[in-house]
Amino acid sequence: MSETMRAVVVKDGKGPANSMSIEQIPKPTLATGQALVKIKSFGLNRMDLLQREGLYPLPPQAPETMGVEFSGTIEAVIPDEKCDFKLGDEVFGLAYGGAYAEYICVSVDMLIHKPASLSWDEAAGIPETWVTASQALFLIGNFKPGQSVLWHAGASSVSISGIQLAKAEGAKEIYATAGSQEKIDFLVKELGVTAAFNYKTQDWAAEVKKATKGEGVNLIVDFIGATYFQGNLNAAAYDGSIVLLGLMGGAKLPNNVDISALLFKRVSIEGSTLRGRALDYQRKLRDTLVQHALPKFKDGTFKVFIEKVFPFSQIVDAHKLLESNTTKGKLICRID
Repeated sequence: MSETMRAVVVKDGKGPANSMSIEQIPKPTLATGQALVKIKSFGLNRMDLLQREGLYPLPPQAPETMGVEFSGTIEAVIPDEKCDFKLGDEVFGLAYGGAYAEYICVSVDMLIHKPASLSWDEAAGIPETWVTASQALFLIGNFKPGQSVLWHAGASSVSISGIQLAKAEGAKEIYATAGSQEKIDFLVKELGVTAAFNYKTQDWAAEVKKATKGEGVNLIVDFIGATYFQGNLNAAAYDGSIVLLGLMGGAKLPNNVDISALLFKRVSIEGSTLRGRALDYQRKLRDTLVQHALPKFKDGTFKVFIEKVFPFSQIVDAHKLLESNTTKGKLICRID
């Protein structure tokens, strides 16, 4: 067996999409409690763009190779006492990095048995987005049936996952924001949100208040940060929660932000990341996904929305499309 594998390498360690190429690098080495997975497909995420540009602080466990979600078959495993995976198993999973490659070594605690009803591409598009959505909804947002939720970046893969989760778990109303009429129509007609608002042409916070008859929403999941901070406070209900998962709109607040809602509406704000979390925490999230989502993937209730599947050789084109912010759902790369 070869000691090397094909993987995506960024020239000089960071740079634009065109700085990526596929090269031969050493195959990763197994440790106890890990499996070596031959990757069939892997998903792209916005963090990959930041990592490629040298703007994402990697956790110490992460290799330089990008990619955190994948599907494939187990080629070797060094089990621990709780391992229920064996050679040849079809799996998908979440890793600290290294999925832009033919092989990956990953803890068996972060693997999930792939249902036969899911394709390799669909399975590769689940781990990062659905785990992140589960984290925001259940572990941080403490969502309860009968509550209302607002998902920003509604056509992003995490929000598409979260909208489906919230709907299945009994949300009273689900709202979303997006930047085009095409995405608004997708959210309303395909995903069945209560209403979606165009952040480019509408005052989404005012529209949320209007739609909820002045009450606001119980839970807001935000990837934007500074530019949405005031709107989130305005749109939150009494005792509402805001989960901050990204800073696409910046980290420094504009002048004259009114934080009185934190006091008078008793609004709570909590930020979180996923990739830098300890394995025990990530295992808990894996188990949450298995409990809440996996049965619904098996029966077809939940769907993985894939915008486009690229061959491995077109990773540069895949990154450029992700950078365009025009996609709805996942971009997947398939290893030939």
